[in-house]
Amino acid sequence: MAKKKITLLEHAEEFEGRRHTFKTTSDRILSSREAKELILGINDLYKESKDPELMDLMKRLTVIKQKIEKRLRGRPDKS
Repeated sequence: MAKKKITLLEHAEEFEGRRHTFKTTSDRILSSREAKELILGINDLYKESKDPELMDLMKRLTVIKQKIEKRLRGRPDKS
């Protein structure tokens, strides 16, 4: 369990530090799914430990995920 926690947190930190400029829509979709997977995994750890740092990390990842999804939806039509 401890090894899973370390690798999940390392992966989340790496994801957070990564540049989020995507060439294709499929890249955005994959990144959004990756963010969701990380958030849900960290949430499971948070339920056990109630560590405020985990909550902060989840919030930061959620902001990134929302920006990606906002770009996926595109602009609303002005009709």
